Amino acid sequence: MLRPSVETLRLFLHLLGASVWVGGQLVLAGLVPRVRREHSDALGTVARGFARVAWPALAVTVVTGTWNVAAVSPSEQGTSYTITLFVKLLAVGIAAGASILHSAGRSKAALAIGGALGLLASLVALWLGVALAAS
Repeated sequence: MLRPSVETLRLFLHLLGASVWVGGQLVLAGLVPRVRREHSDALGTVARGFARVAWPALAVTVVTGTWNVAAVSPSEQGTSYTITLFVKLLAVGIAAGASILHSAGRSKAALAIGGALGLLASLVALWLGVALAAS
């Protein structure tokens, strides 16, 4: 059996946080239209319930991501790695900002743009994280 290590814990927590953040957004993308049609009064409750789980998951992802960067030392990985990491961090920032816009939004446009952009940027960040790990 493999021995657990601090690195394993760090990567596990990072993947867990990212899975909850991105996976939850995908689940909500499927649920919200139906909840809006059939139980529009429950939409706020669903959103608040998701937020109680999602924001801490994003915080765990950011903290462990910072820890990952410190452990890997991007400057030793080369220019392509560093550029990809920068684009990933930009995507994470856009995802968080768009999600804040979505959470605070009152207009249909703010909710739609914030939600769609937040999910798209989250998926890009996830993809780039896989690319970094595979390099």
